[in-house]
Amino acid sequence: MTSTANASTSSRRLPGAATVALAATAALLAGCSSSSDTKSDNPLQGGKASGDSVVVGSNNFSESILLADVYGEALKAKGVKVTYKPNIGSRETTYGLLKNGSITVLPEYNGALLAYLDKKAAPKTVAATTAAINAELDSKLTLLEPAPAQDKDSVTVNQDTAKKYNLTEKSSIADLKDVAKDLVMGASPEFQTRQQGLLGLKSVYGLEFKSFKALDAGGPLTQAALKKNTVQAADIFTTDPTITKEKFVVLQDPKNLFGFENVQPLVYKSGLDQKGVDALNAVSAKLDTAALLAMDTQVQLQNKDPLDVAKAWLKSVGLD
Repeated sequence: MTSTANASTSSRRLPGAATVALAATAALLAGCSSSSDTKSDNPLQGGKASGDSVVVGSNNFSESILLADVYGEALKAKGVKVTYKPNIGSRETTYGLLKNGSITVLPEYNGALLAYLDKKAAPKTVAATTAAINAELDSKLTLLEPAPAQDKDSVTVNQDTAKKYNLTEKSSIADLKDVAKDLVMGASPEFQTRQQGLLGLKSVYGLEFKSFKALDAGGPLTQAALKKNTVQAADIFTTDPTITKEKFVVLQDPKNLFGFENVQPLVYKSGLDQKGVDALNAVSAKLDTAALLAMDTQVQLQNKDPLDVAKAWLKSVGLD
């Protein structure tokens, strides 16, 4: 899976940061969320929540914190007592806290979680991804329903390229087949030799680009090159707010070259009753990539409080 220079994706895709650094960083970040006084002062503190409180945790990147607020506020709307533990750290840390019941609910990404549990797995559908994860999960944990929302690699074109070739958000990567020879593709250096990269774009979609420019993995170098038209197509993650800001166009991936990265709640079974399960499944049913991108844009570009953004979205879809 592609690494990235920005925090919202590097923590998700590359969860192997040093434990010492994670502990220090999580301690510093614990006070950063502006959500209410139900936030824990120490996100790494063990021990199950008292009484019937559901503990909603998040990894240490913006989108995970936002999703945790969405889950937590949806649970509160159904009368569930919620405590937050935000900014915990990487998957190695949060997975362990889930197993021992220190946290009850965590926003996850199915493809990245499966890669963590079984590096050789290559499922062909979302349902097969969930089944493969459940086969490897600790017996005390389970996945709830996946959302249509995905934060994954893509082939994205800039506004000028979209206009020139009549590409819209409904267009497919396959629509570049006849014009790729005139386009420069930008991405991380590894993208050039990966199946989920140039190799797959050629074998699956028949694309051969004019040239390839090695940049970073969806980070500021790639974004700037696409904006300046140094590259006309690039690997940008599908919920990156830059897409909205610069009016980039993300092309559809109907053959699932880039796999699955559906947002999906990971749950400590005994800590969540059916009312809570139903509340989170209702969130997944409503949450698509466009909605997640819009919320990320509000938080990361407009500096809105993620809790306020989460509440507003839940209200807009009738889940408040």
